[in-house]
Amino acid sequence: MPAAQKPVALMRRAAGPAFALIIIAYFLGAAVIGDNGVMSWGEYRAAKTERQTELARLQQEHARLAHRAQLLDPSRTDPDLAEEMTRRELGVVRSDEVVVPLD
Repeated sequence: MPAAQKPVALMRRAAGPAFALIIIAYFLGAAVIGDNGVMSWGEYRAAKTERQTELARLQQEHARLAHRAQLLDPSRTDPDLAEEMTRRELGVVRSDEVVVPLD
């Protein structure tokens, strides 16, 4: 084999394993620092904690609104709530009441 073909043959034999190493390095890099990699786990944990807090707040708000809706059921309306809502909407105040504005 001539001396000029030895480097070319060597490069052809090394091209396959070199390409395979580049592909493996790419996937390892993506597994460590990619969007879903090991480095982003901390961000996912922080986002999960934040969303769990928001979920708990929304569940409390849902429970409060469900209770208020139950009190407004037409078949058994809570008299105190009905009076409170009526007075607020109509602006009705008795002569012996004192109004304290909170706004």
